[in-house]
Amino acid sequence: MLIVITGPSGVGKTTIIRRLLKADPGLKYSVSLTTRKPRYNERDGIDYKFISHEEFQKAIDNGEFVEWSEVYGEYYGRLKRDLEGLMRKNDAVIGIDVQGAKKLQEKYPKEVFIFLLPRSKEALESQLRGRRTEDDAALRRRLDEAIKEIQQAEKFKYNVVNNRINDTVKEVQSILIEERKNRMSINPC
Repeated sequence: MLIVITGPSGVGKTTIIRRLLKADPGLKYSVSLTTRKPRYNERDGIDYKFISHEEFQKAIDNGEFVEWSEVYGEYYGRLKRDLEGLMRKNDAVIGIDVQGAKKLQEKYPKEVFIFLLPRSKEALESQLRGRRTEDDAALRRRLDEAIKEIQQAEKFKYNVVNNRINDTVKEVQSILIEERKNRMSINPC
């Protein structure tokens, strides 16, 4: 099973996914590639695979991505061989921006797509400011984009408001339990 967790930047995708991975040994994280520089707490090969623009472009030219996007001037993408290799052995979980999630929906329409919503615009702004990774102009662009992305939530099967981390994790876990039950009743083995 593929579990795609999406939502605007700063909504808590990474935090939720880390908690899910810790609680569920049946889940494995699908690491994506990016051309952006690592944040202070990110590790190459674990949070992202950090590569050059040239390497990324070569993979695009070779048709190696299942999805890729340009976001705020940097590239993000997931190699098809990595994702499908992981899905053959495990339930794979992905944290991804909204445009990437929509591309994955086209290719994997029967998989689990969860849209995380912020409890408020103010909470989202506070989270983004707390990162201290961008100037005011970049922060404003992210917030403007977040408003547009939130309007896409209805296109995803599940919408979960990230009000409290523990409650959000429990709600996502409930979704996964239900999806696993449904898949077992369709494909009993």
